[in-house]
Amino acid sequence: MITLKKMIDSPEFTALTLVAGEEGLAREITGINITESVHLAEFYRPNELLISTGINIKGDTNQLIHLVESAFHHQASGIVFNIGPYIPKIPQQVLHFATENQFPVFQMPWTYRVADFLTTTVQFLSSHQHTQSKTEQLLSNILFHAEQNEEKIAHELAHLGYKKDAELGIIVCTVANTKRPITKFTDAIESAFTNRYKHFLSTVYQNQMIYMVSRSNVQTPNIPFLKTVESIYTRVNKENSKTKLVIGMGNFYKHITNLSKSYHEALTVIHLSQQHQNPSLCKYKDIGAYKIIMGVQDRDIIETFHHDMLGRLYRYDKLHDTDFVHFLRVFLEEDGSTSHIGRREFIHRNTVLYKIKKIESLLDVDLSNSFTKTNISLAFMIEDILKE
Repeated sequence: MITLKKMIDSPEFTALTLVAGEEGLAREITGINITESVHLAEFYRPNELLISTGINIKGDTNQLIHLVESAFHHQASGIVFNIGPYIPKIPQQVLHFATENQFPVFQMPWTYRVADFLTTTVQFLSSHQHTQSKTEQLLSNILFHAEQNEEKIAHELAHLGYKKDAELGIIVCTVANTKRPITKFTDAIESAFTNRYKHFLSTVYQNQMIYMVSRSNVQTPNIPFLKTVESIYTRVNKENSKTKLVIGMGNFYKHITNLSKSYHEALTVIHLSQQHQNPSLCKYKDIGAYKIIMGVQDRDIIETFHHDMLGRLYRYDKLHDTDFVHFLRVFLEEDGSTSHIGRREFIHRNTVLYKIKKIESLLDVDLSNSFTKTNISLAFMIEDILKE
């Protein structure tokens, strides 16, 4: 994805000055358009950078504000004002709106011809779109065809600045319980990743945004990856509370052929995070005992263990239309606290105590025993893996 930040960091655009909306520099730019009237909004396309001399506005502050608001609501990347006789100064109201909505507003001097700016931008986009296509193909080869193209991939990564012994890992971002395309959240994701990493490769596959990052390219080593993830979740929830974005990171590896493994580790993290509704679970190295369970090669062993621990409770629920399996999960998650369980399940304390006793009777166990709770927890963890 080509962002505004990539564009303005390029030496061809030193005449541009960002005056507001810095937090929106991760917005994608796919084209450029001229706008000289608030009535031309129907001709805007999403992700276009707009430019205006203000020739038809002639210093009308209200029209200028309306122009920026219209550009924002039509999903423009940002807007550039050619400062001169028609727009001598960008009004404070415009700057305030841009800052509040993370919508980049630039200015450029009157001496810089609009025609030259258009030509430079089109050439820049064309060149970078070609490069982007190549890097997307490279990442696809890394994930799915590394063993066939290992030498070629290593050469291309070296050309992009990745050292031969670099520790590389995969991050996967996807959406749960929605048909919304993951690309709708690219701005939020890449804004955070641009702050954290010097550079990264990215591609889209099966409604997943997939990123390859290098451990040595982290620009904020004192900030945990979880904090970066939380900042993304916060922004996405603010913009669309009904959408659940899920992010998972696999382990870092030095060998290119292991990056496919890192990708599948990231998917495992996403699965477990959704299973437990735990957004704080975002790294494969933090999934703990799940790794031991997944390392058991004889599937019959873990399936038998799960059946021995929970099979009778599942049968009882099915026969009597009860929810003791669900309740037992909640019991473990709340560490057996009757008050916490009651508040979470909206049931009286006496009902909580009754269900605990009933489960102990059905399974012939003591739920106050730490060894028992460990075994049942492992059974539920096995269930999470078997559902994957």
